[in-house]
Amino acid sequence: MELPGLAFAVWMFICFRVSVDGYPNGKVREACASMVPCHGSSPKLSPEHVITVNRTEFKPGESVEACKMALWKQFILPPENIANSFCFDSSVQLSGPDFEGFFIQARDADDLDSPAVGSFVLVDRRHSQLLTCGRTMNSAVSHTSKAKKKVVKVYWIAPGVAPKRVRFLATVVKKYKTFWVKIPGPDVSQPNAPFSTTPLYTTSEAVSTSHSVSYLTKPFNASGCGNTKFCLRNPSNCDPESASCFFLSFRQEKRSVVIEMSGASEGYLAFALSYDQWMGDDDAYLCINKDHHVSVSTAYLKGRSPPVLDSKNALEDVSWRLADGVLQCSFRRNISLPTYKGRFNMNVSYYIFLADGEASEGGPIYKHHRQPLITNGMYNVTGIPQDIGGSRSPRLIKAHGALMFVAWISTVSIGVVVARFFKPVWSHSFLFGKEIWFQVHRMLMLTTIMLTSFSFVLPFIYRGGWSKQAGFHPYLGCTVMALTIFQPLMAGFRPSPHAPRRQLFNWFHWSIGTTARILAVVTMFLGMDLPALDLPDPWDTYTMIGFVAWHVGTDALLEIHSYYLIRKVELIEDDRVQILQSLTSAEAEGNLFKQIVLTIYICGNIIFLVAFLAAINQV
Repeated sequence: MELPGLAFAVWMFICFRVSVDGYPNGKVREACASMVPCHGSSPKLSPEHVITVNRTEFKPGESVEACKMALWKQFILPPENIANSFCFDSSVQLSGPDFEGFFIQARDADDLDSPAVGSFVLVDRRHSQLLTCGRTMNSAVSHTSKAKKKVVKVYWIAPGVAPKRVRFLATVVKKYKTFWVKIPGPDVSQPNAPFSTTPLYTTSEAVSTSHSVSYLTKPFNASGCGNTKFCLRNPSNCDPESASCFFLSFRQEKRSVVIEMSGASEGYLAFALSYDQWMGDDDAYLCINKDHHVSVSTAYLKGRSPPVLDSKNALEDVSWRLADGVLQCSFRRNISLPTYKGRFNMNVSYYIFLADGEASEGGPIYKHHRQPLITNGMYNVTGIPQDIGGSRSPRLIKAHGALMFVAWISTVSIGVVVARFFKPVWSHSFLFGKEIWFQVHRMLMLTTIMLTSFSFVLPFIYRGGWSKQAGFHPYLGCTVMALTIFQPLMAGFRPSPHAPRRQLFNWFHWSIGTTARILAVVTMFLGMDLPALDLPDPWDTYTMIGFVAWHVGTDALLEIHSYYLIRKVELIEDDRVQILQSLTSAEAEGNLFKQIVLTIYICGNIIFLVAFLAAINQV
């Protein structure tokens, strides 16, 4: 366990350093695919720098040596007198206002997401250096320091197997948070190659809507929530400028609705309108971060399958912003869209879903890694403005978790301690004809059985059957339920105290009870991180470990105390009166100590229980 932990720590340190310091030395291999610097902000949209080339054609696969031999035969010049630059396919120059960093690649003009092609040769080694992206040596060029520069010039050599057309791309960093990504240069092509149909540059190339797209200049705010616009916030009353706030608002303007969505996400944010609290047959809207550009799309959810993005978009006035890990997007749609299939009318009440997750570069989005935020009721977002919260955990699942915590943190733990250590303390006190310890133990265990049984059926009611996404949790839960039912049944047939089989019964009763308690703790460990509940991590793990340590420590303390009492009073046959007095005094001291420990133990259990119940209430 130490090596993975150390590796994780090193990885976190590297990521932290990268995100804070960027790449002042130009070693930007991590950005080979996206060409995006890790500067924690979004790129600018209108470039100030240009890329120029001296040639528009290239011949793939011709080496510098072969080129020199051809020139020697043509011009009768010795190869050693021919400059290498005569044989490079293109001279590439990046120029513009002062800039600190840059990153240049050549890519297939018809597929700009493809790997870098060809290799570069440096002109000025003081301000530029070669990098290897993928398997191609010297396939990229970057800066060597933060020194300001106005012009960078390099030479490009075509590979043996090259695309028909090649486009040069550059990322330029003017200041730490001022940069442009994938500034396009002109295309260079092989002889007789067809004309490229790929546009040189568009600030909205990743946006699926055909309407205008703009960049938000400031974050959203909650002013007007509950007065002029309908808002959904998680946590309740959070500030949308905060990275921990998930925010969704609807503001009606005549026959349309302006929608704002915000939250911490490196992949996508999405909301959906639904007639129920289950995913499927819903009207969805997605803001997807693709290579630091945000696409805003409508989609239709069918069952639990990935959303089907619409090729025809009904959204207008699209704008977006990426800053400090927070994704924000805004758009407008008409209240009624009869010509668009799958779009719900906005003047009807729906359950509202708000989800986030990961998305691959240029590819599909992945399933949200946690339960979506779902409203507790149906709302009309064009009706009376409201400011509401939601829950990422359904009420039935919350009740399931709460009841299980009450049963296995509170009642069963206290019942076990009473039965094991308080027989001699309360053996001479009776309640309804039975010893008090037995009545207390039986009452707590019956309460545990009732709570566990009622809680056990709630997930099945919520899911409508067996859950295949819950891992080992339901299997262990069924095992605990079976042992919980078996315990009282076996206790009903226990032999009399002096029967020969009573000792065997005691061992079976203890073994089954202990097994049930251990499995219950493991089951709770697994259940706390399931998407349907997902208590705060790692708080939930540490708190559960604390409870286990609390219980084991109390049990060990009472065991040591009992052993100490036995060793303290020695049976001396020569003085039976003294023995009896010593025994009585020791018992009195021991009973008082046990009662104090039990009181403290119950208080501790209540603290752990309240902490877990408060956490469940917050999710």
